[in-house]
Amino acid sequence: MSNASHRGTSVRYQPDERPPAALAFGCGLQLVVLGVASIVLIPTIVIRAAGASDAYLSWAVFSAVAISGVCTALQAVRAGRIGAGYILAMGPAGAFIGLSAAALAEGGPALLGTLVVASSLLPIVISTRLSLFRRLLTPTIVGTVNMLIPVTVLPVVFSRMDQTPNAVPALGAPLTALATMLVIIAISLKGTATLRLWAPVIGVVSGSLVAGAFGLYDLGRVVEAPWVGLPRGGWPGVELDVGPTFVGLLPAFVFVALIGAIQTITSAVAIQRASWRRPRAVDYRAVEGAVAADGVCKLLSGLAGIMPTQTIGISVPTVDLTGVGARRVGIVAGAILICLALLPKALAMVLAIPGPVAGAYLTIVMALTFVRGMTEIVQGGMDPRKGLVAGVAFWVGAGCQNGMIFPEFLANVAGGLLQNGITTGGLVAILMTLFLEATAPRRSRIEVEFDLSVLPKIREFLGAFARRNGWDARMLHRLEAAGEETLLTLTGQDEGDGKRPRRRLFLSAQKQAGGAVLEFVAAVGEENVQDRMALLEERPDDLLMEREVSLRLLRHIASSVRHQQFHETDIVTVRVEAP
Repeated sequence: MSNASHRGTSVRYQPDERPPAALAFGCGLQLVVLGVASIVLIPTIVIRAAGASDAYLSWAVFSAVAISGVCTALQAVRAGRIGAGYILAMGPAGAFIGLSAAALAEGGPALLGTLVVASSLLPIVISTRLSLFRRLLTPTIVGTVNMLIPVTVLPVVFSRMDQTPNAVPALGAPLTALATMLVIIAISLKGTATLRLWAPVIGVVSGSLVAGAFGLYDLGRVVEAPWVGLPRGGWPGVELDVGPTFVGLLPAFVFVALIGAIQTITSAVAIQRASWRRPRAVDYRAVEGAVAADGVCKLLSGLAGIMPTQTIGISVPTVDLTGVGARRVGIVAGAILICLALLPKALAMVLAIPGPVAGAYLTIVMALTFVRGMTEIVQGGMDPRKGLVAGVAFWVGAGCQNGMIFPEFLANVAGGLLQNGITTGGLVAILMTLFLEATAPRRSRIEVEFDLSVLPKIREFLGAFARRNGWDARMLHRLEAAGEETLLTLTGQDEGDGKRPRRRLFLSAQKQAGGAVLEFVAAVGEENVQDRMALLEERPDDLLMEREVSLRLLRHIASSVRHQQFHETDIVTVRVEAP
């Protein structure tokens, strides 16, 4: 809480405030400068690795920049249930590099577009029922798949680093790549917070200067490009032929789309914490909007025949640095990207960056992706069982990706489906996790009307739960009090509203180390219980309203209260420690 409070005090403009136009433009331009390198370089690496034409490269870069602009603005605007209403920069998904290159090599842009369209349906579905997926998206599975992404991407990246013209000296490519990596690493390790934010841009520029000294930078491309215009290539179309290649690649695309949705969830949570002066509970309706926008943007990418987009990790550092969290900045950044897509000369300056520079840049990006996967697993709570799941899944995936585990056999299973490391490793992690869930102690559950009249049933349910776990009367009293005060608080939000349909309450209870966890699932009002409890600290006792008595009692009974608000469902999780 202290860190969040410290960060919140530096916020100059919150999402619902309007900064001056000049400030909004400056912050939006900074967001574009930080993200444009990856927006252009990632599809360039994929297309060159797959051997696609220059005309398609021109179309893909134009579409990537334009769609990234549209999606960044969409995230900020929040149109209905689509969009977070926060600054969330969007760009090509680095996790799809290996898969996109394979799809382009096997079936061209049409096949890639079909796969992206198909996989885009997953985040759209998740956004409509995010509450149902909260237990399936475990840190162990997410972290393992994140660690496997570099295993599939780096072979593509490394293959581009030594592709140079014959006239270039032999040391040109390695020195260029080394210079790029050294500048990025040095600034990232020893630079100030502001300078570290610009490390990738400075590294790419420095590497390009070294490349120019060796004749690697293609100045001719920049000179020949017009100032304003449309791409040379046209729309490649979408292929509806779902043959063996499509079937073999689709599961991997779906897995990575799932990981992308999880990364969007993480980004949507983080940007909320960074954008408000006063720390507040996470609004999961905004998270659902962010995931919905992620799916819509992937759908647009698929229809354009290019690799998919998702959130990129520059939004939170930029808001922390500038103190401007106003959604107006996201709209400005999106508009700048759309205009940039129509400036071929500006795009040519990035397209001319040679392979060694782009390869070095993406090597660092993939290294951070691997570390992020490890961090996800550790922060989710490491124990021998989770460690075994992550370790076995990672090495099985890495072995299958590199053809070291029964390659002749796996090549004939489901059209070679299990030869992809992300698919195999992710599948192993999911199956082992499902086995742990199936063999774990079951939760006690009850379904009742969402009304105060069900309190006797809830007390009876909690009494039986306490007796089964051997707790005494003191723990039973705590459980009953926590259940009663939570129900009073939730039903109090609906008082006077006769338009709401009758609802059901699902209550589950589970024994955990040192206590019990109660989970209330219902469709309730607009106020967040966590935020209301936080406000109690600033409200004198003599001004205490009658409805706030339950909140104050709940705060003393429970060791923690978490309220997750979704569009259709609210979930309140209460932890009660044993005496």
